Amino acid sequence: MRVVIMCEKSEIIRNEFEAKGHDAWSCDLEPSEGNGKKHIRDDARKHLNDGWDLMIAHPPCTRLAVCCNKWYKPEYADRFPNIHKEREQAIEFFMEFANADIPKKCIENPVGIMSTLWRKPDQIIQPYQFGHPEPKKTCLWLYWLQPLIPTKVVEPEYFTTKSGKRMGTWFYKPSFTKDRQVMRSRTFPGIARAMAEQWG
Repeated sequence: MRVVIMCEKSEIIRNEFEAKGHDAWSCDLEPSEGNGKKHIRDDARKHLNDGWDLMIAHPPCTRLAVCCNKWYKPEYADRFPNIHKEREQAIEFFMEFANADIPKKCIENPVGIMSTLWRKPDQIIQPYQFGHPEPKKTCLWLYWLQPLIPTKVVEPEYFTTKSGKRMGTWFYKPSFTKDRQVMRSRTFPGIARAMAEQWG
């Protein structure tokens, strides 16, 4: 198949599909973190009609995730003056993938507003179902694809803060690094491998 991973620069999913013999590409505004030989550095929306058989899309979730809803309150208007417009743009971007004329599609995002504004996801997965101890609810909207079957269920790891709040250890640790957003958004290899094996 001709496979494209939209909004991916890590090549984590792309490499898994290529290893299965598919003509797999990644597409992102940022340069590839890998060899870049099959990476399209461009606006993903310009390449929706490039003849793909399967698309896995990761639209940016910053303005879609429910965990950030508090920033939309009036008291934060001075801090985030354009936040409502940015959310509208994020919704439009997400829906371009949903409406793309590609036979098989998966749109991935954390728990967010699209479940209410559009429709509920077909599946919610956790990394600890695929060999990683990290808890991270991930929604999948699927078109002509079967829900992923867990490949290796392990015990999730949590960290309790001084205030008593419990969160995934993986999520807490990068909180104080400048690359925390990139680190938190990466696809876990076990999930990428399951996608390639079960959808490819």
